[in-house]
Amino acid sequence: MDFNKNKPIYLQIVDLIYEKILSGEFHEGDRILSVRELGIELGVNPNTVMRSFELMQRNGVIATKRGIGFYICENAKQIVLNEQKKDFIENELPAFFKKLELYGMTIEDIKKYK
Repeated sequence: MDFNKNKPIYLQIVDLIYEKILSGEFHEGDRILSVRELGIELGVNPNTVMRSFELMQRNGVIATKRGIGFYICENAKQIVLNEQKKDFIENELPAFFKKLELYGMTIEDIKKYK
């Protein structure tokens, strides 16, 4: 995985897991790689992966089954979707609309590029 220097790695790992949930690659009840396994796969420190997992646990997206591993929670897809929509609306849309205004464009202009 190529990491972006402008965003903490643990958040990029969360984004990766969230993307896999939204795309349907991960389903509710699926076991995901362990902290150590994912750390090795991504080439990052297991502590960084654990930080990602802790955030996703707090958000109700993954849960641990003692001695077995981490699993995708029930309703994880809806939780992730709601979280991602909120982030998009709060952080990305304002910049998008600002650029539309700066470039003298409208939503109708954008629709031409579908």
